[in-house]
Amino acid sequence: MKIGVLFKENIKVSIQSIKSNLLRTILTVMIIAIGIMALIGILTAIESIKSSISSEFSAMGASSFTIRSRGMRVNMNGKRYRQKNHSYISYKQALEFKEQYKFPATVCASTRASGTSVAKYLSNKTNPNINVIGTDENYLITNGLELEKGRNFGTAEIIGNRPLAIIGSDVVKKLFNSTNEDPIDKIISVGSTKYKVIGVLKDKGTTFGGGYNQSVILPMTNVRQYFSYPKMSFNITILPTNPLLVEAAVSEAEGTFRIVRGLKAKDMTDFNILKSDRIAKMLIENLSTVTIGATIIGIITLFGAAIGLMNIMLVSVTERTREIGTRKALGARNKIIKQQFLFEAVFIGQIGGLLGIFLGILIGNVIAIFTEGAFVIPWGWMIMGFTLTFFVGIISGYMPAVKASKLDPIESLRYE
Repeated sequence: MKIGVLFKENIKVSIQSIKSNLLRTILTVMIIAIGIMALIGILTAIESIKSSISSEFSAMGASSFTIRSRGMRVNMNGKRYRQKNHSYISYKQALEFKEQYKFPATVCASTRASGTSVAKYLSNKTNPNINVIGTDENYLITNGLELEKGRNFGTAEIIGNRPLAIIGSDVVKKLFNSTNEDPIDKIISVGSTKYKVIGVLKDKGTTFGGGYNQSVILPMTNVRQYFSYPKMSFNITILPTNPLLVEAAVSEAEGTFRIVRGLKAKDMTDFNILKSDRIAKMLIENLSTVTIGATIIGIITLFGAAIGLMNIMLVSVTERTREIGTRKALGARNKIIKQQFLFEAVFIGQIGGLLGIFLGILIGNVIAIFTEGAFVIPWGWMIMGFTLTFFVGIISGYMPAVKASKLDPIESLRYE
C-alpha cells in the first residue's frame, strides 16, 4: 500500500514540475515530436504507397502474366532486373498460341500501336499523347479494367474488323466535357480513321494504370490495317482461372509458345514471360530501402532529441538543488528522488511521442492524398514510436536522476 502511495506521489510531483517549467517542457516536447514526426510521416507515406501499389496491381490482375518479345531493363539500388531481347511476336503466332493453349485460362493478344496519336470529335481534340491499343475481346478481363458505361467488343466485331473504340476517361474529358454529350455511339477520329465509341473505361487514377485514362482501345484487326508498321509485335496476356495455378500456367504457356515458335529441345527460349506481380515486388523492394533510410534518419533525429532532453534535465537538477535538499531533509530517499526525475523525463518523452505520431500520420496521409495513395494508420510504427520515446526518456533521464539522488542534503539546502 505504501509503495502505491509513493508511486502516485512521484507521478504527482513530476507533473507539477512539468507544469512549473512549461516553456522548457514545450521546447523539449517539440524536439522529440519533430524526430518522431519525421520518422512516422515518411513511413506512413511509404506504407500508403505500398498499399496503393498492391491494390493497383491486384486490380490489374496480379495473377496474370504476359508473353512478350522485349523485356524490361530496370536498375534499382544497384540490382539489375534484365530480360533478353529477341525477335518480335507476330500476329499469326499470337493467334496460333490462343488456339493451341489448352490450360484453363483467359488469353488475350494485344499490341500498342501508338503513343502519340490525336483523337478528335467535332472541333475538340486531344494532345498528341493518346495510346492506341489494338486487342481482342479479352483485353479488359486480363488487364483488370472496368467500364464506366457502354460495352466491350464482341468476338465477331474483332474478326469483322469493325471500326469501334473504347476510350479512357481523359479522352472523354478532352472531347466531350465542353459539349456535355454522352460519348456512347458518337463518332470520333483517331489518326486518319473514324470510330464509333461503344465504351468508356473507369478512371484508373494517375498512379499505376493511369495511362489507360488517355488510351483508345481498338480491335487488333483494325489496328493492323490502319496503324501497321514493320515487325509489329504482339503481347499475349494469360489470366489463369485459378490464381493458385499460376506457376503451372506459366510452364504450360512456355511449352506451348516454344512449339508455336518452332524451337527445338536444345534451343534457348527466345521470348520473355513477365508476371504482373514482379513489377510490384520490384517497386516494393525499392521502397523497403527507402524505409530503412527513413528509419535511420528518424533514429538520428531522436538521438539528438535525447541529448537535448538530457541536457535540459541536468539543468533542471541544478535549478532544483534546494528543492531536492528540502525533500531529502524531510525523509525522501535517493530512490524516490531518482524516480521523480525519471518519471518526469518519461512523461516529456511520451508527450513528444504522442504529438509526433499524430503529426506524422497527418503529414504522411496528406502526402498520400497528393499521390493518390490509400489512407493508412501504421499501427506497428506507432507502437515503435511510443517505445522509442519511452527509451529516450529513460536514457535521457537516468544520468540527471542519479545526479539528483546523490546530492548531499546539507549542501543542497545551502545552494543559492
